Amino acid sequence: MPDHKVLLDVRGLKMHFPIKASFFSKAKNFIYAVDGIDFQVRKGETLGLVGESGCGKSTTARAIAQLYKPTAGEVILNGKDLTKLPPQEMIEARKNMQMVFQDPYASLNPRMTAGDIIAEPIRIFQKRGLIDMSTEERNDRVEHLMEKVGLSRFFKNRYPHEFSGGQRQRIGIARALALNPELILCDEPVSALDVSIQSQILNLFKDLQDEFGLTYLFIAHDLSVIKYISNRVAVMYLGLIVEIADAADLYKNPLHPYTQALLSAAPIPDPKIEAKRKRIILTGDVPSPDKQRPGCNFYDRCSKHMDICKQARPMLKEASPGHEVSCFLYHKPE
Repeated sequence: MPDHKVLLDVRGLKMHFPIKASFFSKAKNFIYAVDGIDFQVRKGETLGLVGESGCGKSTTARAIAQLYKPTAGEVILNGKDLTKLPPQEMIEARKNMQMVFQDPYASLNPRMTAGDIIAEPIRIFQKRGLIDMSTEERNDRVEHLMEKVGLSRFFKNRYPHEFSGGQRQRIGIARALALNPELILCDEPVSALDVSIQSQILNLFKDLQDEFGLTYLFIAHDLSVIKYISNRVAVMYLGLIVEIADAADLYKNPLHPYTQALLSAAPIPDPKIEAKRKRIILTGDVPSPDKQRPGCNFYDRCSKHMDICKQARPMLKEASPGHEVSCFLYHKPE
């Protein structure tokens, strides 16, 4: 179970990508992929981040990991703001934060063996003098991790193309564990896998969390996956978080109109319930992320919008204990 210590604190995070007519021209506009989000991840928990494609989920993870340099905001890991760390300290901070990517093949170097891929983070930190480990200890560590993720240690000399998709993702997970991190950013790690393999990988994530005391930021667009793996869930729409709550509370009592529409679209494996269930059909298309709106980003597609929704942006505030929502239906504008 998660404790109350905050491991990751994201404050006002923004990631704007410039749009240029040519390489040498100045940016005339921006893609507002992430436009000011705040959330916390407690030590030992899994925070699920869910939303439709293009809402900024993966960009959020990459900005937290500093693979993208955020336009604004703070990313505080264990009390240190990663956005302000000098390069050497940032490298040291990466030891505590690793990432599992969406594509289990593209994220692995096809010219390296499985053993070399898993050992690579250890070698990099050894060269910088941040880890003291002999070659024998490193090899033992690689074999130990391979068996922990469900791979035979005798496969360490095989190349990525010799593994199935699920096995490749297990290699990626073992690589993420190589440095004993506290936080793992999981960027849709099961979306490219078959359903039967998805369940195996999800159970593996849970087992590893219990054994190593890991903390996850788990990104997915599959609501059933998020419900199964998460302690808390954050719902994202067009670069903003619109609702955060405990997983059970959010699925039982969604407050934001977008969350309600999202959950109504998820199928229920019971034909009687599914036949009686009312679907919420959203009108219009997802607005373009190259424009900033003075009001709520969901205004054009919301059936419950009010005049104030077009004039002011609702802030993320508590509607009930532990349940935050950004909607004027629950908060009067200030």
